[in-house]
Amino acid sequence: MKFSKKVLLFLSVMGPGIITANIDNDASGITTYSVAGARFGYALLWTLIPTTVALVVIQEMVARMGVVTGKGLSDLIRENYGVKSTFYMMAALLIANFGTTLANFAGWAASMDILGLSKYVMVPVGAVSVWFLVTKGSYRAVEKVLLFACLLYFGYVISGFMAKPDWFPVFKNTFVPQIKWDSEYAILSIAIIGTTITPWMQFYLQSSIAEKGIRKEDYKASRLDVILGCSITDIIAFFIIVTCAATLFPSGIRINEASEAAIALKPLAGEYASFIFALCLANGSLLGVIIVPLATAYYICEAMGWEAGINKTFREAPQFMWIYTALIVVSALVILIPGAPLVFLMILASVVNGILLPFVLIYALSLVNNAKIMGEYVNPKSYNYITWGTIAVIICLTVFFVVTSIMPVGGKI
Repeated sequence: MKFSKKVLLFLSVMGPGIITANIDNDASGITTYSVAGARFGYALLWTLIPTTVALVVIQEMVARMGVVTGKGLSDLIRENYGVKSTFYMMAALLIANFGTTLANFAGWAASMDILGLSKYVMVPVGAVSVWFLVTKGSYRAVEKVLLFACLLYFGYVISGFMAKPDWFPVFKNTFVPQIKWDSEYAILSIAIIGTTITPWMQFYLQSSIAEKGIRKEDYKASRLDVILGCSITDIIAFFIIVTCAATLFPSGIRINEASEAAIALKPLAGEYASFIFALCLANGSLLGVIIVPLATAYYICEAMGWEAGINKTFREAPQFMWIYTALIVVSALVILIPGAPLVFLMILASVVNGILLPFVLIYALSLVNNAKIMGEYVNPKSYNYITWGTIAVIICLTVFFVVTSIMPVGGKI
């Protein structure tokens, strides 16, 4: 095949992998990377390398199932493991995704405050905008909007250079692990892994590939889409950490939210760096508000055998559209309630995500190694080793996270 034809093929397939991975840099992800840089400087940069490898392997595995079977992950779990176990998993994922959607609306509201706009106006505007885009648009139209919005993430690269870091320690800490036996360091390491590899990603990626109709013949192009998306998302994470490490860490400024990082950057890196950081937070948060409820609607409908898809109308897929609508409306309303227990709900979502992810990955591993389902596209042994290793690490880290959430560890481990 000529190079020009290969490029055209990739452009026709491109989308699900890049969108899924990049939108994982939502409000929760941006906050995690910002806090990591502000608290420990460049010391946590090395965690992005093993995390990226694991992300590529897991996302490619799920994408391959979507290409080969033409079905979503929930569909395959229901068909092979029954409705009952699938239902319980979907119920838990609904709780987790509700918390994640809340976090994204909170990020949108906070970024609007920084930009001088009232959350009581902009949260409803954001909610109506994303609802209209998904319920009234086609899959192709939604994908084009999301791909364009993904370009705005490169604003973090600009912020990173505007922060004027010392590049020698940046690259040294990226490739030479700096282990600190500190409880906060351990928890932030867990958070980086947990915010990069999430349950909803696996369901959304496979469902979007199935809805787009990507064929086996296009598998290599779809694989490149996934690898490119995973690489870009962690490059963006790298620059978020670098920005905060170069500016906030030397000044001893501690933050708990990405919005605080945007405000703190103003006197240290300049008004433009602060503005770009806040604008990218708004973009990432709103994209998360679109995708996480979409992933929820996909996997619940697939699990229950209901019609699903952005190309469907309210009449053709009422459950899909109403689940999406309900998650958007309820989350937006909760954000506007004074004194709502947002922190509790977000922590609950993180814990549920951490508990569920190993189960999701075990189901995915079992399915992708089933020759009756995958034929010649079953997993290579190296992918199985990496995925099982990731599952083991996630289980250990989740146990640690839950224990330290219940009984906080003071000082050193």
